[in-house]
Amino acid sequence: MAPSAPTPLAPRLLKALIVSSLGVAASHLILSDTLYLSFAGQAAATLGAGPGYSADQAFTTALINTFLVMPLVLWIGMRIAGERRVGPMVLVGVVAWITAVGNGIDLIDDAPDTLLPMRSLVLVVGVTALASLLRRKPRD
Repeated sequence: MAPSAPTPLAPRLLKALIVSSLGVAASHLILSDTLYLSFAGQAAATLGAGPGYSADQAFTTALINTFLVMPLVLWIGMRIAGERRVGPMVLVGVVAWITAVGNGIDLIDDAPDTLLPMRSLVLVVGVTALASLLRRKPRD
């Protein structure tokens, strides 16, 4: 089977913008919902009836889940869109997401239903989409 021709840059960038937007939205939803569990754990512990897990466990779970969702959504989304060689995009997207969460976690950890700064979210989507244009040449 002959290798297919690579997708032109504009359609690939459009696909990457859509997929990275979905990845950021899904990861942020997982993060905020799991952090809400952390708030519930703190409130229950304050009232003396803990749910069986600590707020620290819920916080750690929130971070782990959001860091696992991003690469899965990026990889699966781009593969469904028909793109190959998406490794650089996934790697850059995960690093950008971890950086955005690391810089904004204090904002969303203080109050439920808070968003990361919109500037950070847009930057993650943009950097991830631009990284989709990086493609290694296939080995002969």
